[in-house]
Amino acid sequence: MVRSGRSFAILAALALFAAGPLAAGSPVTGLVVCAPGYPGSTAEAQPVMDALAAALATAAHRPAGSVRASYEASEAGGVAAMGSPRTALALVTLPFFLKQRKELGLKPVAQAVPAGRAALEPWTLVVGRGTVNDPADLAGWELRSLAGFSPRFVRRVALGGWGRLPETVHIRFTGAVLSGLRRAAAGRHVAVLLDGEQAAALDGLPFRSSLAILHRSPPLPVSLLCTVHGRGSGLAKAALKLSGTAAGSSALAGLHLDRFEPVDTSAVAAAARAFGGTAPAS
Repeated sequence: MVRSGRSFAILAALALFAAGPLAAGSPVTGLVVCAPGYPGSTAEAQPVMDALAAALATAAHRPAGSVRASYEASEAGGVAAMGSPRTALALVTLPFFLKQRKELGLKPVAQAVPAGRAALEPWTLVVGRGTVNDPADLAGWELRSLAGFSPRFVRRVALGGWGRLPETVHIRFTGAVLSGLRRAAAGRHVAVLLDGEQAAALDGLPFRSSLAILHRSPPLPVSLLCTVHGRGSGLAKAALKLSGTAAGSSALAGLHLDRFEPVDTSAVAAAARAFGGTAPAS
């Protein structure tokens, strides 16, 4: 299958309402992870979350149990959880960030580097070979993508460099892209917009020769660690140090992450300009 099932189930494990009793009155900091459409649940991620929460609290010189988190698989759930005054950090996909950054006061402070991959990857548009030459040919088509919950991201950021999509393109939000790729290969009026991991698996498909790549976006951040309404800057700095400690490295390995690194502000600002509105402050 195009998706291994690990990437954002793994990043989802960064969700924190993790662990351990605190002394009465001790502050608790929340990190919410939201990855709409990616596989995984809070319960499945909990053991890895607990390890990361403990490592992050240690790196930030905070008491055990003072860092907690939740994973939200839906956009609505993520928005609601990030509205809590205890939520200081959010780890989100780029489409979610661009769509919700103003409402939630999200400011990117780091980016996650998936194990063996780059922190910035393109989005790739795939159709059946010989079916499409330019954007106008997609009139009336279905376009499937994990980013489909934000049609503005699909049109302006991922595909803005290719051209203007017809208004009649139906953008469908789904993580089950393999069936879409099969339909595209069969010549059906279905296009699929793939994230970096999905696109990397294209060559392993038995029907790859029946597919054509129409466009690749510029490399874009896979996921961003953000402060929420100005909270959590100290904890974000601690996240950048996790890969330098044994406990932190182990926790990151459980997430299939190499590290957190400083955010590429130029890439984020360019994406924000394409999406529309004011670029986030650096």
